Amino acid sequence: MNSSINTSKIILDNQDNKIISQEEAEEAVKTLIQYIGEDPEREGLIETPKRVIKSFNEFYAGYGENPEILLSKTFEDIEGYDDIVLLKNISFESHCEHHMVPIIGSASIGYYPDNRVVGISKLARVLDAFAKRLQTQETMTAQILNCIDKTLSPKGTAVYINAEHHCMSTRGVLKNDVKMTTNQFSGCFLEDVNLQDRFLKMAT
Repeated sequence: MNSSINTSKIILDNQDNKIISQEEAEEAVKTLIQYIGEDPEREGLIETPKRVIKSFNEFYAGYGENPEILLSKTFEDIEGYDDIVLLKNISFESHCEHHMVPIIGSASIGYYPDNRVVGISKLARVLDAFAKRLQTQETMTAQILNCIDKTLSPKGTAVYINAEHHCMSTRGVLKNDVKMTTNQFSGCFLEDVNLQDRFLKMAT
């Protein structure tokens, strides 16, 4: 997607590429307020559609990011470093694509560099670029790993995510304090179980 899109003013409908104006989006929120039995013209709700759309532009800012560009600047001067690079316990907030309620957790992202590394803040930004979309945890885990593999071409990549899903804790089965764990490996991590174990011990 074109990263030049100004997400503070518009939201893109991915199905037909129709640009939805902020005004149209606010009207949709008003409709939902009416659907639940409230009055969108009530004093406390008059500004709510505008606030909701503003929050959507934060929650779903990842649609305006190109994660591969975030990893495009690398450094080759690593003086022969030859081991795992791991960024641990990176907090994130995402939203479930099935119910649009929060997924809140943390991720540990590791890779085994092949002659070049990337600034560690870029790994956190890649996580956010994928998290700030409608997601499933399984998909997000794979997307992060595939992006790092494609862009950095490391010897291997490993991703571990642990998160609470509010579609399970605040609705539906109403089970609190339940966490979902996903992990995925590529390259040397996939081929070497001992390396997987090392990563998981470091990451958890």
